[in-house]
Amino acid sequence: MIKSMTGFGRCEIMENNRKFTVELKSVNHRYLDVNIKMPKKFGFFESSIRTLLKEYMQRGKVDVFVSYEDYTEENFALKYNKDVAAAYLKHLKEMAETFGLENDIRVSTLSRYPEVFTMEEQSLDEKELWGILEKALRGACEQFVESRIAEGERLAADLTEKLEGMLGYVDFIEERSPVIIQEYRKRLEEKVRELLEDKQIEDSRIVTEVTIFADKICVDEETVRLRSHVKSTKDALQEGGSIGRKLDFIAQEMNREANTILSKTTDLTLSDVGINLKTDIEKVREQIQNIE
Repeated sequence: MIKSMTGFGRCEIMENNRKFTVELKSVNHRYLDVNIKMPKKFGFFESSIRTLLKEYMQRGKVDVFVSYEDYTEENFALKYNKDVAAAYLKHLKEMAETFGLENDIRVSTLSRYPEVFTMEEQSLDEKELWGILEKALRGACEQFVESRIAEGERLAADLTEKLEGMLGYVDFIEERSPVIIQEYRKRLEEKVRELLEDKQIEDSRIVTEVTIFADKICVDEETVRLRSHVKSTKDALQEGGSIGRKLDFIAQEMNREANTILSKTTDLTLSDVGINLKTDIEKVREQIQNIE
């Protein structure tokens, strides 16, 4: 089972008039890079969230969005700050005595002074809240993984098609190489005849020259390794798992073999095929970058 590093998941869980909404979005990345955005008051959950996410993903740049809504009637409580009220009252009395004014302060007036009454958020039950948040996280992660698997299947199908196309190019290179040697021998014989103006040519000299040329342009090792790399890639796609790094390394090796083939060939047709092969390898490598 292949997973893409591109994914999305969303889940809402509401219990006891408290609702958590979790959204996950990801793109490709060399490692697992998690960025969590949530209300500051839940910062103590960050470590637990990261630990949970590692159960569902190994690579990718993942953005996590957590929102919270509280519909309970007891989430805030009115607090009377007695010391603050006493301080106000003391200073008001001093003002009345100092300036000879009537002290007409009433309870209703004093209660409106800043900080005499305040609304305080009730302390959170961490265990209860984590229970709700964990359900929302796991629900979002399951949807997230499903989307990664679906995209991974599309990637695997596309890669398999491109790998088959690459094998077609390798077939052509293997078929064309002996023809190039024959063509070279024919051109060499014609040139020697032209220079010597004699049809009596030492066959051994021709064979030696052709052998040297054949050795220089021989790409047997490269095509064998290319076939092996294609097979390894197909096998890895069949096995599944976290294979992105492995496939990226194999793609680099395939690119190396294609470059060697291009450096050895002197044939225009073979050069064109080699360029097409290299182009497909680059396309494969680009796709591999999205695999977990």
